Amino acid sequence: MSKNFHDVLEIKKILPHRYPMLLIDRILELDVESEKPRLVALKNVTVNEEFFNGHFPDFPVMPGVLIVEAMAQAGAYLMIKKANLDTDKYTVLFASIENAKFRKPVVPGDQIIFEIEGVNIKRSMGKIKGVAKVDGEVVCEAVLMAALRKQ
Repeated sequence: MSKNFHDVLEIKKILPHRYPMLLIDRILELDVESEKPRLVALKNVTVNEEFFNGHFPDFPVMPGVLIVEAMAQAGAYLMIKKANLDTDKYTVLFASIENAKFRKPVVPGDQIIFEIEGVNIKRSMGKIKGVAKVDGEVVCEAVLMAALRKQ
């Protein structure tokens, strides 16, 4: 298991997302060798996020769809590392979202920890289970599928 974190510069080498859509700031743990590959990532939620201008100006709440997107980005990172993909030739795209549940709102100042587990990762498809936590409490969970697309 890799204990050395991967910073945003390393993340940008792997994922094609850029501001304002890059939604993970750091990879804290990465294990692609186990039978159940695993990744732990974090997102610092700041009041300066563009989406807070409209969601909602008087009660800023991070949109649930962006929490799931951040979870999917962490899952894509895990899938790319597990399959040792050439990111110049392939892109990982969302295929499905199952059993998404939102437990608590995420607000400015929160730090989201994403715990991602590979359920079934193959070279062309991947299924992951994700849990998002703030201060140790689950704020969101979902099962996500992704597919590879040749560029």
